[in-house]
Amino acid sequence: MLSHARTTFAACLLAATAASASAQGDPNEPSAQGDLAVTIYNNGQSLVQDVRQLDIARGRSTVTFPDVSAMIRPETLSFNAADTTIIEQNFDFDLLTPQKLMEKAVGQEVTLIRTNPATGAETRQRAEVLSTVGGVVIRVNGQVEVLRDDGLPVRVIFDQLPPNLRARPTLSVNLESSRGGTRPASIRYLTPGLGWSSDYVALFDEARGTVDMQGWVTLTNTTGTTFTNADTLLVAGNVGGGRNVRRSDMVRPGTQNADRERLGDFYLYPIEGRTTIANNQTKQVSFLDVQGVPANRVYSAGAGWLATWDDWQSVSSAISFNSSREGGLGDALPAGTVRFYQRDASGNPQFIGENSIGHTPMGSVLSLRTGDAFDVYSKVEVERRDKITAADYERSARYRVIENGEVTREVEVDRAVDYYRTTMRYSFTNAKSEPVTVEFRQSGLDRGYWANDYRVVSEDIAGEQLNADTRLYRVTVPANGERVVRVTYETKY
Repeated sequence: MLSHARTTFAACLLAATAASASAQGDPNEPSAQGDLAVTIYNNGQSLVQDVRQLDIARGRSTVTFPDVSAMIRPETLSFNAADTTIIEQNFDFDLLTPQKLMEKAVGQEVTLIRTNPATGAETRQRAEVLSTVGGVVIRVNGQVEVLRDDGLPVRVIFDQLPPNLRARPTLSVNLESSRGGTRPASIRYLTPGLGWSSDYVALFDEARGTVDMQGWVTLTNTTGTTFTNADTLLVAGNVGGGRNVRRSDMVRPGTQNADRERLGDFYLYPIEGRTTIANNQTKQVSFLDVQGVPANRVYSAGAGWLATWDDWQSVSSAISFNSSREGGLGDALPAGTVRFYQRDASGNPQFIGENSIGHTPMGSVLSLRTGDAFDVYSKVEVERRDKITAADYERSARYRVIENGEVTREVEVDRAVDYYRTTMRYSFTNAKSEPVTVEFRQSGLDRGYWANDYRVVSEDIAGEQLNADTRLYRVTVPANGERVVRVTYETKY
C-alpha cells in the first residue's frame, strides 16, 4: 500500500490551487538579480557578487534578495549599501514545492478533489493531513486512511500559502538606514553547486606528426538558481590546498608565462561576454583552438629490479606534444580530459583513446597514454646473476655516485660487502611494417641503503640515467622484426 501511496503523493502534489499558483509566481518571471559576477573555482566553490538597485527606507526595514543560490553558505555573506547598517540576515531555504506544501499542511485541513474519468464529475472532500512520512496519511469523515492510487485523478487544494515558504531562494536583511532612497546594494557569498571542467578534442595526424586541438570549458549548475547575464570568470588551480598527486602525464614542466591574467598562483579564464548559467544546465564554451602542433607517438615499457616476466606484454602507446609558445599549444592548460581522434583510410576521424592531465604550465612536455600497442611487445628476464665476494672483486673497480640524476664523483668499492653481477635481457617484437622506438625504463636500481648502490658494467646500447633509481634505454625495433638488448649491472643487492 505504501508504494501506491507514494505514487499518488507525487501525482496529487503536481496539482495546485489558483491561490497557491499565483503565490508561487510565473516561472518565466524576470530574474531579480542585478549586475551579476560569478567566479567559479575548480574545487566546487564559487563566488557570487550581485549588485542591485534597491529602494531602502529610512530607519529600520527589511530588504529581500530573491534568486540567490539555494546552496548559499550564509556564513560567507557580505552585504554593503551606502548609509546603512546591517542588523540581521536570514536565508529562507524552504522553497515552495508540492512536497513542502503538503509537509507544511500537517495538522491542517485541505480539500481533495477526485474526478470521475467516465463522467468528468468532481467530488470534493475535506481531509486533515496527519503525516507525510513514507506517504500521505489523512483523516476523512473521522476515518484514518492512506491517500493511495485508486485509479481516480486527485487534486489537492490548500486554503492558504504557508508562511516562510518562498517561490525562489531568498535572502532577507534587516537594516538600519540613515536616509531613504534608491541606491546600489551589493551582496557577496560563496556557494557550492557551480562547477567547471576542461575537455580537449585532439585530432592526431601520425603521418605529418601533428595534432589539432580544441579546448572546451564545461560549466554545470546545480545550485537551484539560474544566474542571469553574469560576468563569468573561471579560476584554474587548487584553491584552498589539497595534496599534490604524482603525475604520469607530464614529462617536463614548463617554465613559460602564459598570456593570461593571474590571481596569485592561479590562472584566470574569463568567459567572453556575459552568459546565463541556467539551473540544471551544462554549457560548453571554447577557449583553445590550435592546428598543426608537432606531436609524435611514443611506445614505452618498464620493469622493476630483477623482474622476470612469464609472458610477453604489450608496450604502452602514448601521444607526446608540448604547450610551449614556440611550436606548441601556446597556453597554460587547466586540468581536464584529452580525447584523441585519428582519421582512418576513408578520412573519417575515429576515437583512439583518452587520458587526463593536471594543471599544466605553458612550455610543458606531455605524454598521454592512449592504450596498449597491438603490434609491439616486450619481455624482461634475469638472464644471469652471480655473487661476487669482496675478496674476488677487482681492486680497480669504482662506483659512480649519482646525485640529482647526475654522476657527481666516483668512489672505491666497499670491499667489506658482497656484490652481485646481474645480466638483464630485454626483448622486443614489432609486427608493424615500419620500425618503432620503445622507451624502456629499468627502475629499482637505487635502494637508498648506500650512497653508491650500483654500476653498469656493459650495455648493448647506451642508456640515459634519468635519476638515481631509473635508467632509460631507447630501443629501435626493426619492421616485422625483434630486438634483444642485454645490460649487465653490478650491485650490492
